[in-house]
Amino acid sequence: MIYGWDLMTAINLLLSVMIMAVGCFGYAKSKNKAPYYIGAAFGLFAISHLITLFNLTSELAVTMILIRIFGYLIVLFSLPHI
Repeated sequence: MIYGWDLMTAINLLLSVMIMAVGCFGYAKSKNKAPYYIGAAFGLFAISHLITLFNLTSELAVTMILIRIFGYLIVLFSLPHI
């Protein structure tokens, strides 16, 4: 644990933020919306990782489930447009 954080969750947060950034840059370069949507989905995953890192999962359990469902649905619906 680093600063009381679970290392795996912190790594997932970092990678999610990186994928979100690459998705935004990909959209800016190509104007194809699929990378933007995938980046947005990973932005949602990053939020769920933050909730986990700050030990708010019990208070925000339903919110976290909805965030992850929307994230997966965004990826699912954007993949055919790549």
